[in-house]
Amino acid sequence: MLSRCKKLINNSGILQREIEIIARCVYPDIVAFFESKEGQKEFAEWKAQREKETAEIKSGKVES
Repeated sequence: MLSRCKKLINNSGILQREIEIIARCVYPDIVAFFESKEGQKEFAEWKAQREKETAEIKSGKVES
């Protein structure tokens, strides 16, 4: 079946229903942050750092 969703594994001891309630509360704030100029700037900085680290790993220049 193509409509099946992969079941998430929750080993936290927190009820899945409670996790979903919290997620519904914070999701609008997360979206608003990443749509803001500040959020986009931070994401671009994170992405650049991640690309730099990936390039270092591929070239064998991994820091200890």
